[in-house]
Amino acid sequence: MSGGASEALLEGSAADPNEGAPIAARSPLQLFWGRLRKDKVALTALFFIGVVVVIAILAPVIKDVVGAPDPNTQNADLLDDFGQPSGPSADHWFGVDQRGRDVFSRVLYGARVSLQVAVIATAIAVFIGVVVGMVAGYYRGWVDTLLARVMDLMLAFPVLVLAIGIGVACGGREGCDLGFMTIEPGLNIVIFVITISTWPYMARIIRGQVLSLREREFVEAARSLGASDMRIIFREILPNLVAPIIVYATVLVPQNILFEAALSFLGVGVDLNTPSWGQMISDAVDIFDIAWWFMTFPGLALLFTVLTFNIVGDGLQDALNPRTSK
Repeated sequence: MSGGASEALLEGSAADPNEGAPIAARSPLQLFWGRLRKDKVALTALFFIGVVVVIAILAPVIKDVVGAPDPNTQNADLLDDFGQPSGPSADHWFGVDQRGRDVFSRVLYGARVSLQVAVIATAIAVFIGVVVGMVAGYYRGWVDTLLARVMDLMLAFPVLVLAIGIGVACGGREGCDLGFMTIEPGLNIVIFVITISTWPYMARIIRGQVLSLREREFVEAARSLGASDMRIIFREILPNLVAPIIVYATVLVPQNILFEAALSFLGVGVDLNTPSWGQMISDAVDIFDIAWWFMTFPGLALLFTVLTFNIVGDGLQDALNPRTSK
């Protein structure tokens, strides 16, 4: 092979086939979506969550379309001669309970209660935890020590014992007047108990993140330019906490759904006339051997809802992780 041909061959092999092609920049949102859409399991779980949310919002419409009765409508004619509930049928897809109430209708409305409590309690707990964690991690010193001890104190309480105590104390008709707020019976008690029980977990995670971020170069640069502490905390540090906040919030939601179900199961949750998955499971304990459907359907609804939220949380964690391969 001649020298000219060899040089041409080497130049051709060394040439980049993509040379001259434009380099497309991708935003963090595009990178996030690119990773998430590769996780088919997480997308399936996210679709299921969307279905549950739609069911919760449109529960009255779905009930009317399928011809199911109201969730609190009692019908003694649906009980047998011995007063026992009847099982699934064409008119009552999930059967009826010991009071003749339609289980399918109550499962639909139970989704409303579970999601409402979980979303509101999670939002409040995340807000409190993020603010307290950022303040503790940024200022350190006696501020960090004081807030950290408050977190430890809250975490030391047995959650269910605390919840039962507050639920019993504030479960009366007038609730509890704390001076700056009044805790009314029903959903408000459940939301209050879940909030005060879960915000320290978020605060500890955010505090640890802020302790690392406050030593980074961009914080030092903002401080050298005369930025105030509040601007550094909320304009410089907070945007870098979006990923852990989103991930841990998705973990808190199923945890709070289970909290609500546990409180309702123990009888200190929502009002007895309000359909709740935990309350339905509690009512079915005594008759499970003869009415399996009364516990099975709300139990499955609770199981799949919590499971899908956990799967979505894992998927979001992988998609938001900058070390994940593109």
